[in-house]
Amino acid sequence: MGFVPTPPQIVQFMTALAAPPANTTVRVLEPACADARFLTEFLQNYGDHHGFVGVELHAETVEMTKPRLHPAIRLIHADFLLWDTAERFDVILGNPPYGIVGDASHYPIHLLKERKAEYKRRTATWKGKYNLYGAFIEKAVRLLQPHGKLVLIVPTTWLVLDDFALLRDFLAERGRVEVFYVGRVFPKVHVSAVVLRFLLGGRGLALYDLSDDAWRSVGSASRVSPVVEKSDYQGELIRFETPEWLAFERSGVPLGELVHIHFAARSTEFRKSGLVRTVPQPDDVPVLTGRNLKVGRIDYETCYSGWWMLREDAPQLRRFYAQPHLVVGHTKGTRLVCAVDWRGYPWREEYHLIPRSGVQIDWTALERYLSSEPIQDYLQALYRDFTPHLTKTMLERAPVPPAKVHR
Repeated sequence: MGFVPTPPQIVQFMTALAAPPANTTVRVLEPACADARFLTEFLQNYGDHHGFVGVELHAETVEMTKPRLHPAIRLIHADFLLWDTAERFDVILGNPPYGIVGDASHYPIHLLKERKAEYKRRTATWKGKYNLYGAFIEKAVRLLQPHGKLVLIVPTTWLVLDDFALLRDFLAERGRVEVFYVGRVFPKVHVSAVVLRFLLGGRGLALYDLSDDAWRSVGSASRVSPVVEKSDYQGELIRFETPEWLAFERSGVPLGELVHIHFAARSTEFRKSGLVRTVPQPDDVPVLTGRNLKVGRIDYETCYSGWWMLREDAPQLRRFYAQPHLVVGHTKGTRLVCAVDWRGYPWREEYHLIPRSGVQIDWTALERYLSSEPIQDYLQALYRDFTPHLTKTMLERAPVPPAKVHR
C-alpha cells in the first residue's frame, strides 16, 4: 500500500513547519495517517483544543490505532483520494504513499489497480504514469482553507520529471511553494525526499538545502537561507540553480537544439517484431542494453538482453540504428555516460542522439565533452539525486560549446 513509517525527527521538523498562529484554533488533517503520528505530535506541541482528523484506507490499521489515540483525534476509514467531504482544513500534514498504481508485475501499488481510473478522473494533474503522491498533493491543496498550510514529505522526483509538469503548474497558480531538500532520510529506503510546505494564496518559490542534516534541529533549519528564491514562480523545473551554474548552462548551445533525442525500441517491440532469437545464428549480433554502455566505449560482444538478431534488420525497429550516433545512458542516475555507436547495433534501451537538419556533429568531440567533469558537476549540482535516471529534459538543457559541432 506504499506505507513507510516517518522517522520521529522528521515528524518533529515538519510539525514545526506547520505551527499554527498563536492564540488560534485550527483544523488539522493527516491524510493516509496510519498511526496518526503527525496529528499526535501536533497535539502534543500545540494543544488538544484544535480539531484533528486522520484519514486511513487500511481497515486493520484503523482498528488498531483508534484505541491508542487521544480522544480529540477523529479517525476516518476511507480512501483519501476518493473521500468526499465538505470539510476544509487550516493545516494538512503527513507522509502520503509513494508508488505507481498498476500491474503487480511492474508496479508497487497494485492492490489499488481497480481504482486507478477513478483516481485519474478526479485528479486534474495526472500525467503519464504519475505517482500516487502527486494525486495526494493535489487533493490536499483542494481541501485547504484560504491561507491554509500544507506540509508533506514526498520524493524529489516531482521537482523535475515531466510527469509532474501539471502539478507544478497547479501549485504555482495557487500559492507559495517552499521546498526543503532533506535527502535520504528513510532508513533502508532508496528514496531521496523533500518536505513541501505550500501556503495557499501566497506567491513564489523557495528551495532550501538541508542535506547537511540541518532539519534535525528546527532552530538550525530556520536560519538556513534558500538556495533558490523566485518571487514569481511559474511552474518550471525546481533545481539548485545558482548563478554560477546558470551562467555555465547559458554558455553553450542547448544539446536539444542540436540533436533529436530518441529512446530505443521497447522490449515488447522486440518480442512482437519476430526479428530476435534467444539462440544466435551465424552473423547475428546481440541486442544491446545499458549494461553494454561504458564511458567512451561500447561492449559489442556480451549479450545481456538474451536476444540476438541480424544487424541489418535493426532499422526495422528504429531507423537511426543504422547510422553512427551517440548513445547516452538513462539509468545511471544523474551521471552522464555516453559512447558513439559506430557499428549501428540494435539497442533495447538508452537515449539515442541524432543530428537535427543542417547540423553536422563531431561525434568523438561531443562524446569526450559530455563525459567531462564540468558536465558531470553541472548535472550533479542542479539535480542532485532527484531522479534515479537521467531524463530527456535534463539532457536537452546540457550546454554544448559551439566548437564541438559543425553547423
